[in-house]
Amino acid sequence: MDPSVFRILDDKRFGRELSEAEIRTVTAGAADGSWGDAELGAFLMAVAIHGLTPDETSHLTRGMLDSGEQWKLADEIPHLGDKHSTGGVGDKVSLILSPLMAACGRPVVMLTGRGLGHTGGTADKLEAVPGLDLALDRSRCLRALAATGMAIGMATERVAPADRRLYALRDRTGTVASLPLVTASIVSKKVASGAAALAYDVKTGAGAFFTRREDAETLARMLVDTTRALGCKASALVTDMSQPLGCWVGHGAEVNETFECLAGQGPADLMGVTYALCRALAAMTGDTIEDQELDAAIASGRAREIFEQWAALQGADRDWLRAPSCPLAPHEVVIEAPRSGALAAVHNRLLGELLASAGGGRLVPDGPIDMGVSLRVEKKLGDSVMAGEPLARVYLRQDDAAVCAKLRDCFVIEDEGQAPPLIHGEVS
Repeated sequence: MDPSVFRILDDKRFGRELSEAEIRTVTAGAADGSWGDAELGAFLMAVAIHGLTPDETSHLTRGMLDSGEQWKLADEIPHLGDKHSTGGVGDKVSLILSPLMAACGRPVVMLTGRGLGHTGGTADKLEAVPGLDLALDRSRCLRALAATGMAIGMATERVAPADRRLYALRDRTGTVASLPLVTASIVSKKVASGAAALAYDVKTGAGAFFTRREDAETLARMLVDTTRALGCKASALVTDMSQPLGCWVGHGAEVNETFECLAGQGPADLMGVTYALCRALAAMTGDTIEDQELDAAIASGRAREIFEQWAALQGADRDWLRAPSCPLAPHEVVIEAPRSGALAAVHNRLLGELLASAGGGRLVPDGPIDMGVSLRVEKKLGDSVMAGEPLARVYLRQDDAAVCAKLRDCFVIEDEGQAPPLIHGEVS
């Protein structure tokens, strides 16, 4: 082992700032295999304990980015936008925003991934669409953008291979929640596509990875600053995740809800976040987009048409797209209010974890997902309820009294409740 490895680890173990060259040694070692899991794990733990300076975070992100392909798509599509969410329960904004923006003449690309635990990845949701092929390389991405104005998929393994290695180790080393590591991982993969502007949706609240607003705002600032340091325009919204977003949770059900939204039947909270991100993304490319234009793209059927054209181009079953419907799991359980009052709180992360444990999510990497396991929200925070009134409906593959009992406990009824703000802040 190169002696410099031990010097770098020793420096970071004592919290000393590393140079760009030293951090590039780490990312190169992660990408080419010259650093073993033990050395990389030690580096990750030292970062989790001591953090990174803004310069170190930028260097780590750049090293991850430079370890693989960079598509530079904005060289050919100057006003190309991208959007990223830190994930939550029922968050299907990406599926709505992409065709909506494309229908308004603003092209969007998204390199997405899979979820783990209480959140569902965009790629996982889209795999509920029969035949849809999400593998993307640069040429296929450009073909989709030229034909439809949108492209969503999973990048090849040649994009940010250093991050791929480090990401796989973070869960094993207990360093998932490190803000600099989260920032470098997200930004390196997003900037690799080469969009002109990136809008971040950073979640806060009970169903977010970072439940405290202060942590979410810190992450939002780090994402924006690091992205800009790499030459890409960026802004972020801090949005609420104290309850499921929209009406449905569950991969197939969220695809169904996406089509409802594109038909003009979207719930207010989901469409509110989507429209806000559309406006933020347009603003970064020197443009403005009004709600009336977004409304018109939906009312005309153009947004849904774009989604269908894009999905068919990436292999989706055309017959299915004409009458899309992902089946729900057959066992329905109604969660009723135990008393009259108001919905005061939702244990949102636990709700997502329970659905995942029932088969509706991935508990281990590459694990199976039951696309039909889902939950429909009947009441939102602050709503008045009567004893026995439905709070939610759960759809399971089979009767599971233990899971249903725990799901009931996720909904807290008190004398009064208050609806949280949809958007807590903006970082620009």
